[in-house]
Amino acid sequence: MKKLVVLFLSALLAGCAVIDNAGSANRLDRNARWALLPIANHTDVPQAGLRAEAITEGMLRAKGVGNLVRYPPNLNPETLFEPAERRAQIEAQKWAREQDVRYALFGAVDEWRYKVGVDGEPAVGMALQVLDLQSGTVVWSAVGARSGWSRESLAGVAQKLVRELLVSARIE
Repeated sequence: MKKLVVLFLSALLAGCAVIDNAGSANRLDRNARWALLPIANHTDVPQAGLRAEAITEGMLRAKGVGNLVRYPPNLNPETLFEPAERRAQIEAQKWAREQDVRYALFGAVDEWRYKVGVDGEPAVGMALQVLDLQSGTVVWSAVGARSGWSRESLAGVAQKLVRELLVSARIE
């Protein structure tokens, strides 16, 4: 009976998150210079990209990335009237190269909300990538979605998702 309950709970919890990633073939040096670039907001929630950036920065630091810089605020693409994510990404990558950064992490938020309904479960969807600025190639990418229970916070669900996404990054 216990095995059946554990199997049921595992299946139930597995249904709460969907993760796809292209794990890095090589290790990513946590001691290299890193930059957190804009995380584009593809939702209708103001500043969802900025919220995702704050969580991602914390998770990178928790993985031991100490030499981490953030892009200047004037390169922030988060405006209500003129979405300019691609231009901002290009400018942010240019800025990171000028700062002698090795790895640049950027991405997009596709869902950041509480679901409509009685319980109002939190739901987050994100895509993250690491670009090796020396070679100009994407060395890691992951995309995922996670929903939580009605009593969970949106930030808590986002933190779990970012942690799960970064597992395959091989930051050592």
